[in-house]
Amino acid sequence: MRKKIVAGNWKMNLDYNEGLSVFSEVINMINDEATGTQEVVVCSPFIHIHSLVQLAKGQNRISLGAQNAHQAESGAYTGEISAKMIKSVGAQYVILGHSERRQYFGETNELLAKKTDTVLADDLKPIFCIGETLQEREANTHFDVIKSQLVEGIFHLDAEHFSKLVIAYEPVWAIGTGVTATADQAQEIHAFIRKEIAAKYSQQVADATTILYGGSCNPKNAAELFAQADIDGGLIGGASLKSRDFTDIVKAFN
Repeated sequence: MRKKIVAGNWKMNLDYNEGLSVFSEVINMINDEATGTQEVVVCSPFIHIHSLVQLAKGQNRISLGAQNAHQAESGAYTGEISAKMIKSVGAQYVILGHSERRQYFGETNELLAKKTDTVLADDLKPIFCIGETLQEREANTHFDVIKSQLVEGIFHLDAEHFSKLVIAYEPVWAIGTGVTATADQAQEIHAFIRKEIAAKYSQQVADATTILYGGSCNPKNAAELFAQADIDGGLIGGASLKSRDFTDIVKAFN
């Protein structure tokens, strides 16, 4: 049975003290209210990670992650953070290829393939993001776009390394817009992704791969989305900044 995950992506929000406050509230609410077996991951700005790891000690269902990592192990890359550094402060996950990284920082599938290799080499788990823009969906090229992101970004991995990945599908047209893909639209893409994985590796590998939905998931639509056969949780943006909303999304699996 594949792992169910609800991952929060704080993006560039919350100062140090605000982050500790929100995370402390989330821990208490999860402990008091969440009854399922789902894993909770919080991907914070780099400044929070070490302290959040300390707060999460003893919480066997709450993990920490980073929002990016550089493709090199070390070197003269001013302002960058390596996977080894992220690992050293106790994080377990790294978001790679988020649509905002692709759009604003020009990250390509080729670059993300290198980042994936580096993150895996440091025994971290990538949350690898894929998804189409509104223009690509309207042009009916969204399946081709998603397939190319898979092939060029992560299908170079062998089955053993691929099994350590989590995939997040982001309909870019639904991020931060308040527009959400319908449950049927989301399920269609998730099923397509799983079919492509099966064709590349095996049905067994595909059935074991966790695929998250990452497009304006909120407490009102989470249960319907998570009930779909191929949706294994969510990569949550804005709602993860509010402890009540984020906990209610986690509880959609209860």
